[in-house]
Amino acid sequence: MIRMLAFLGNPGKEYAKTRHNAGFMLCDYLYPGITYQMKYHSQFAKEGNLFLLRPMTFMNLSGTAVSEAASFYKLKADEIMIVHDDLELPLGDARIQKGGGLQGHNGLRNIKERLGTDGFYRLRIGIGRPVHGDVRLYVTSPFSKDEEITLSQLFPSIQKMLSSPDKEQRISITR
Repeated sequence: MIRMLAFLGNPGKEYAKTRHNAGFMLCDYLYPGITYQMKYHSQFAKEGNLFLLRPMTFMNLSGTAVSEAASFYKLKADEIMIVHDDLELPLGDARIQKGGGLQGHNGLRNIKERLGTDGFYRLRIGIGRPVHGDVRLYVTSPFSKDEEITLSQLFPSIQKMLSSPDKEQRISITR
């Protein structure tokens, strides 16, 4: 059973609507108006039996926040779901899976290093891969207006997926 959702992103207004902040954006959609406290290098809240975590460590050091909260609450890896952007899925796709390759995602790599395992669940939000250009610039650039519309259509489907988060699932609103 999932006991903690860790939504990945980068803190600061300059990153608010960027591709790397798809996790933060989903959190805002799912839990509007929730009050957070600063704890575990994160914005932290409890919603029912679920711990919500928004690491404020910047993406590449997300493992610090996730491991501190997991250690304090004695969570096993398979009780944690990491919500993050994914270059390997097209925009409009999302997937829940347990474990799997990290595809060069430095935030996930840091979480795996800090937890000592990749046995956590992942909710991958597709952002697509750029055809040309630097991936680092792409993930830290804002979504276009059309891409934001696609996300606004995807998020309700993700909300339904989360009704059984321990099950591997995939959705696509663009096919």
